[in-house]
Amino acid sequence: MFQQLKKAAGIAAAILATTTMISTAQADAYPEKAVTLVAPYGAGGASDLAARALAETASNYTGGQPVVVVNKTGNGGMNGARFVSEADPDGYTLLLSRVGMALYPAVYTDSPVGWDAYTFLGMLEATPMILAVNANSEIQTIDELIAKIKDSNGATTYAASGPTAIDGFTVQALLSDVGLDPLTASTLVPYKGGSALAAALLGGHVDFLAIAAGSLMPHIEAGKMRPLMVYSPKRMASLPDVPTAKELGYAQAGQVGGWSGLYAPKGLPENVVAKWTEILGKVATDEQWLDLAAKRGSTSIIGDQDPAAFVKSQFELYNGMAKKFGYIQ
Repeated sequence: MFQQLKKAAGIAAAILATTTMISTAQADAYPEKAVTLVAPYGAGGASDLAARALAETASNYTGGQPVVVVNKTGNGGMNGARFVSEADPDGYTLLLSRVGMALYPAVYTDSPVGWDAYTFLGMLEATPMILAVNANSEIQTIDELIAKIKDSNGATTYAASGPTAIDGFTVQALLSDVGLDPLTASTLVPYKGGSALAAALLGGHVDFLAIAAGSLMPHIEAGKMRPLMVYSPKRMASLPDVPTAKELGYAQAGQVGGWSGLYAPKGLPENVVAKWTEILGKVATDEQWLDLAAKRGSTSIIGDQDPAAFVKSQFELYNGMAKKFGYIQ
């Protein structure tokens, strides 16, 4: 009997050793096929641009396996977010997250995806938002815009993805800061995606907007839009004469800003987390990534902060404003 038990133990140990070797080999092999990177907003917007920049750069460090961007839009970015949160946690379906992944659950108590329903792989970039008018507008400064809004009795218009999207909160936070009703002082005209929002301003269909820099910088550089203010911790290097909301003393607007992160489904294996930590570490110093970020007016923040703690703080910021503005009773 003892010999039989000893033999069985030896077989079990051999199986365990073989399994460990296979697991290690699988860990070393990841990724073995293309990785899908979901951008939850439309083509041409900040999410799409950041996703394609990451895919292009990260593919240099995935052992020859491509990172393929897929746009899954709708419901304030939640369609794409839910798709990823419900995917197999195998590392082959990832999310290019934006501030909406924290903002939407902060505003809607019935959000289909919670802010923390992911494995947080890392923060990628800080994306300034720019408040701009058409270059043909008579408005030259932020003070002139605010004066026009106050005199218009709600007749001024701005383009945004929706009242509770980040580009809605950029304007509403500013209106609240100057003592106006954030929901009625100016009229929101909805459009889908950064390129459509920019086109609305270019076409003279709205008076102003405040959206991601990546969607506006080409038009500003072409002289077709006039930037009045930026939503970022410090002035943009490409717009050194344009003041920030923070330096102008706008308490709420000064805390608003865009960002990108990399998320995966919950339960991602540690070896895959480690692999993406390694990949992102290389991306952080890659000139291609840094150049593409600069062209979008963004700043790389890979490795600068704990992603879970940062996203939680963003959730709390917008949840507080949602309650103040009356979106949550």
